[in-house]
Amino acid sequence: MNVSATLLPAVVRPAVEDRLWLASDHCAAPMLDLLDALGWTIAETPEANIHMTSPDGGVYVGWLPEDPSAWAREIVWRVQVLPADGEVWVQEFGVHTPSEAVAGFLAALVTHSSR
Repeated sequence: MNVSATLLPAVVRPAVEDRLWLASDHCAAPMLDLLDALGWTIAETPEANIHMTSPDGGVYVGWLPEDPSAWAREIVWRVQVLPADGEVWVQEFGVHTPSEAVAGFLAALVTHSSR
């Protein structure tokens, strides 16, 4: 398909000095906002860990800032996918991974899910 360049949106690239890269703020709010809007079950423990489950039960997300075993592995986010017709897989993110990046990962996961 040929499209005139004048019909395409302009690509805007910030100058190098204007780029602000995400940095961890050690907060779960972006993930909580995303998954709450998607109707996920969200449960908080007295220790301040948060466990989130997709409506179909196929995906678990844990925010584990106070979990000793998570800290021993230097992670704070755990995503576990339980496919109906495949092997369980897990992705973990470290304490310095911005929650916006984890939310972006989950947004891509749920967007491309066949369920």
